[in-house]
Amino acid sequence: MFSSLSVRNFRLFVMGQLVSVMCTWIMIVAQDWLVLSLTGDSGTALGLVTVAQFTPTLLLTLYGGRLADRYDKRRLLVMANLAAGAVSLLLALAVLSGRAGLGVILVAAAALGAVAAVEMPTRMSFVGELVGSDLLPNASALSAAYFNAARIIGPALAGLLISGTGSTGTVMLLNAFSYLATVAALLMMRPEELHRSPVPRQDDRITDALRHVTSRPDLVMPLALAAVVGLFGFNFPLTLPLMAKTVFHTGAASFGLLTTAVAIGSLFSAISSTARRGRPRAAVVTGSALAFGVFETAAGLAPSFPAAVVLLAATGFASVSFAQTANHRIQLGSDPAFRGRVMALYTLILQGTTPLGALIIGQLCEHFGARSGLYAGGLVTMVAAAVALWAQRRTREETASRSPQYVEATE
Repeated sequence: MFSSLSVRNFRLFVMGQLVSVMCTWIMIVAQDWLVLSLTGDSGTALGLVTVAQFTPTLLLTLYGGRLADRYDKRRLLVMANLAAGAVSLLLALAVLSGRAGLGVILVAAAALGAVAAVEMPTRMSFVGELVGSDLLPNASALSAAYFNAARIIGPALAGLLISGTGSTGTVMLLNAFSYLATVAALLMMRPEELHRSPVPRQDDRITDALRHVTSRPDLVMPLALAAVVGLFGFNFPLTLPLMAKTVFHTGAASFGLLTTAVAIGSLFSAISSTARRGRPRAAVVTGSALAFGVFETAAGLAPSFPAAVVLLAATGFASVSFAQTANHRIQLGSDPAFRGRVMALYTLILQGTTPLGALIIGQLCEHFGARSGLYAGGLVTMVAAAVALWAQRRTREETASRSPQYVEATE
């Protein structure tokens, strides 16, 4: 389960990320709670903040992946974390001074989104350089495990801190300084022990990676599913605070508990995927998407707060199962020379579609209630997964007469 932790550089990476990601989740809860407090529980306002944060991902992530393929990934991550820390510090000071209205929050969210457009594809492709191809599935699963462990601890602490101090600014200040943990871990690594990816030619372009992906049907299908799930299914930053405040009429601590429930399920899913040793089959990716749609729909229909906690935990398990299987199928199936750009495309599709999805789901919640955001996303995901299963079955039938190697590649 922990084989990749035998690599010193990866151990440092995990320790730094655990601190930073935990505080990032504390920040997310504080930010969402502040927005709802400033706007009278407006789902549209919360959707606008999500749009501001993820629009740079939509616009800049492919360029960020090109930077990751061309330049030293460790140095890029150091600069990205320092930039994120600076933006977070300015936002925290604005909140503490009472000058942070919705406009300031939107600007800060957009700035952090721009940094994330470079940081995310760089970090995802850097894991391969830390441990090599053989340990990549295990390291990727452990990365998901620490991320979701932080999601458990962070929101729970955020609820307690907000309730105890009565200030979201203090929580945001803690997040600002947490980025230094990641920077310290990166600087302590031994560069000579990294498994460097091939350096592309200076005239390599983003379109080269796009042509590589479109020539591979086995990469197109998980990316198409990721687009649907990212657009409609991964709407928890918007729906959970609304569920807590407008459906169950609870406070910040209970909102943190809903987020923690998703994180607990996600953590168990990440731990279970550490056993994977190779590239997952297409049917596994599609089946996990179908399971996610079923559980998210059920969570939207939960009759009580305890039922919502249980169903959200199951939803979290299925969400990470899908994200991990799609990640592994795409990353392990792509050419290493294009890996930064391919993972940027994956990030763009899975998370860059969130701005449009936030507007759609936000309007849906505004008119039909917070529950509609969950079960609508679940139903759309179920339909997409069913279509993908049908397409995969039809492709297998049409190619049954071809060579076994071709059939194996499409699976």
